Amino acid sequence: MLYFLPAKLKGCLAALLILANTLWLFPILLAFAFLKLLIPLRFSRKLCTRVLNAIAYFWIGFNNRLADLFHRIEWQVEGAEALARDDWYLVTCNHQSWADIPAIQYVLNDRIPLLKFFLKKDLIWVPFLGVAWWALDFPFMRRYTKEQIVRQPALKGKDLETTRIACEKFRYMPVTVVNFMEGTRFTPAKHDSQQSPYRHLLKPRAGGTAFVLGAMGEVLNKMLDVTIVYPGRAHGFWDYLCGRIERIIIHIRTIDIPSQFLGMDYANDEALREAFQEWIAQVWAEKDRRIESLLHNGPHEQEQDIKSSAA
Repeated sequence: MLYFLPAKLKGCLAALLILANTLWLFPILLAFAFLKLLIPLRFSRKLCTRVLNAIAYFWIGFNNRLADLFHRIEWQVEGAEALARDDWYLVTCNHQSWADIPAIQYVLNDRIPLLKFFLKKDLIWVPFLGVAWWALDFPFMRRYTKEQIVRQPALKGKDLETTRIACEKFRYMPVTVVNFMEGTRFTPAKHDSQQSPYRHLLKPRAGGTAFVLGAMGEVLNKMLDVTIVYPGRAHGFWDYLCGRIERIIIHIRTIDIPSQFLGMDYANDEALREAFQEWIAQVWAEKDRRIESLLHNGPHEQEQDIKSSAA
């Protein structure tokens, strides 16, 4: 184990090894991506998707082994015992930094189907990774501002329609759809600007999650409410690569999604929309209390504190 190396050297070595692993896997991934594109048969595309997912599992697993090699992170994980690779999940998590993604992948890789993240459309141009994300059916989103919609009313609802189209392909193979409902990373400035009612969270954006449930209601009925906490200060992606993060707490709560929200028409049913937003607000309020408790207690003491706070 190489814990003793200087932090910056560990970060550089980890980055170089991840890049090397990406470069040799990329041609294999690209070959199956083209097969998937060129042969429009469902059987062929499902087979290619399985191979592409296996490549992604290997890539993530390699990165996880690098974390074990270079870092001495104290992982405290609770709630991952009953997860399965053959089920469909919606994952939501509080979003603090780019370290959140490798941390979640470290804990959930091989426990559940491959994680698919909602990505901004511009990210498709990221070298190597953009093509990989496209081949792996990551849903790319284009969000329009209120000003753009005012100038071009035809854009109204286009982003959510994109969500529906992207999720249709997930009906035929177990998948995990990940949505950071805050929409952006938490910072004190964003928290103050929003006047968020939560102490440790930004306001959740329910629309994207609602349309995932609308598009996949026939198969998607479980939500993994993931709460991630970094005790201490350093928690950026570079800090993760350098091994400066000494402890990561991840709590996973499996929630049965209320049946009225599966396959719902979020855009046109006002009563259902209000009920869903209220349910998300309750989930978020409990998550906020959980974070407060995890910051001050161990993972096993925090549930009682949450119940006491809610009472």
